[in-house]
Amino acid sequence: MTETKHGHDHAHDHVKAPKEASEATRRANEAVLGRLPFGDTADFEDARRGFVADLPRQLLSASGRKLYDLDEYDFLKSEAAPPTVNPSLWRQARLNLITGLFRVTERIYQVRGADISNMTIIEGRSGLIIVDPLTVTEAARAGLELYYAHRPKRPVVAVIYSHSHADHFGGVKGIASEDDVKAGRTSVIAPNGFMEAVSGENVIAGIAMARRAQFQFGPLLKRGPRGQVDAGLGKGITRGTITLIPPTDLIVKPVESRVIDGVEMVFQLAPETEAPAEMHMFMPEFGVLNMAENATHNLHNFCPLRGAVVRDPRMWSKYLAIAARDYGPKSEIMIGQHHWPTWGRSKIADYLAKQRDLYKHIHDQSMRLANLGYVPAEIAEVLDLPPELQGEWALRGYYGTVSHNSKAVYQRYLSWYDGNPSNLNPHTPRETGKRMMRYMGGSAQAVAQARADFAAGDYRWVAQVMSHAVFADPENGEAKALLADALEQLGYQAESATWRNAYLYGTQELREGLAKIPGVNAVARDMVTAMTTDLFFDALAVRLNAQRATGKRAKINWVFTDTKEKLLLNLENATLTHMMGESAADADATITLARATFNKITTKETTIPAAMQAGEIKIVGDASKLALVFGALDEFKPMFEILTPAPERP
Repeated sequence: MTETKHGHDHAHDHVKAPKEASEATRRANEAVLGRLPFGDTADFEDARRGFVADLPRQLLSASGRKLYDLDEYDFLKSEAAPPTVNPSLWRQARLNLITGLFRVTERIYQVRGADISNMTIIEGRSGLIIVDPLTVTEAARAGLELYYAHRPKRPVVAVIYSHSHADHFGGVKGIASEDDVKAGRTSVIAPNGFMEAVSGENVIAGIAMARRAQFQFGPLLKRGPRGQVDAGLGKGITRGTITLIPPTDLIVKPVESRVIDGVEMVFQLAPETEAPAEMHMFMPEFGVLNMAENATHNLHNFCPLRGAVVRDPRMWSKYLAIAARDYGPKSEIMIGQHHWPTWGRSKIADYLAKQRDLYKHIHDQSMRLANLGYVPAEIAEVLDLPPELQGEWALRGYYGTVSHNSKAVYQRYLSWYDGNPSNLNPHTPRETGKRMMRYMGGSAQAVAQARADFAAGDYRWVAQVMSHAVFADPENGEAKALLADALEQLGYQAESATWRNAYLYGTQELREGLAKIPGVNAVARDMVTAMTTDLFFDALAVRLNAQRATGKRAKINWVFTDTKEKLLLNLENATLTHMMGESAADADATITLARATFNKITTKETTIPAAMQAGEIKIVGDASKLALVFGALDEFKPMFEILTPAPERP
């Protein structure tokens, strides 16, 4: 188990006060009020429907560390948006603050607001079926305790993971134990490919993804009208302990039915949609359709700002259409694992049809424009939703946006390269910045020009040019300050919570520098334990520093006593490769140990020398070859430069 540490305790020390909204930003945000149907309050009624009880306002860890604090969002009680927040985003942020325990229908409850995701609780014949136990154990436990305070206390007999993102499984040990799962008292059900998806996304790119997520979710921003107001899907990700219990039952066929503790559940696989492994659930007895995270009350991401393998919106739309066809006519209530439910067959049918067309429209029009010769930046500039969809609150870009989703579609089909040879091998941002400033007559001239553009409200251009200036000279305080000011105003205008967080966190880093946060393991211990040995060594190879490994060779047999696995690890040509099930008679060394010991080494619970001294590792042959391999591995740091140049030689 690993406790997530986002550095929140250190984030606000000596932070310079954010600035006011400029006149241009005020005008831009006021214009939003005339474009969207703010008189429609149906979502607020739906979000409050079935309310049972409030969440605790604060959640603390066992050591007294604050994990979330809903009181930090008291500023959202005002119905009118301040000038520093897009009114549309303000509305969504207020909806996401309607939190607590809710009765969806007889025997189905949801906990909303304890985390960015929902925990759905279904009352079976003898116990509880829980769909998605949130991100961290502390939040999941608090949610279940809130339920128990108002409903009979019965055991958890089944846990269902709707898909492979951590906010839908990480809190599992807060509501279920490994002992109960191993004994068969609790089953764990997930879509096919769940473990592969969990390991792949969270391990190979774990450090980079965690760093970029700071910009997407804004955990280091102060909550407030000039800081973090929301995350689109919910208030934000709760800190705490991430865990994982591997599934005991996989849904493999496109559609499968299970009777779980007396409750019939029909599972519809929807792979390569919002997650590589995802599924919808229909419960005929209750007339409830659970769309997991494929139909939420906002436009979702085709590729999130934190990074991911680009999703397939074409198939996403198809799976929405199938769900609407097969389950919509039988559904009285539609729920998701974010946001609030939708009641009534006609509303569900309309909602799903528009969600279906939302994803298909962006996909098709992005590729239509690509086939007309438009490049990603041009597509993002001209593409918008049709008038029939623009006024729908559930389709607004609070999380994903039409702009960056269109670029993701292009990338999925045509790669990062826009086809223009001028862009095939550009200089690095640092070298581009230096040359750009020279062409502009120097940084002083560029800054002077940018100040005039800032006064005119052209913040996009100011940010673009001043970024070049900062990369040309990271010590240029004037350029850095003007870039921060431009990003701040862009954040204040953004309808997307993720764009706002990215802009405002960029502003904060430029003004204050990198936050000093504790070193963390990017991968939770339970994920390391659940990872296949094959993927384990793939992840190890990503850490090989080619410069330190140049000219070095090693061939090592690995034997894992507890899993009965063996593999051959080869270092050659500054590359680390391995073959599962192989061993070599001419290997430099043979390492014998338990996979459990290797897990502890990876999570820094022990070291190789300590494990050898304890007799947990046996090495036959040249032990220096093991030291050679591990000595050539990089240790990734949780914080690295994004807004200024990276080191020139990695």
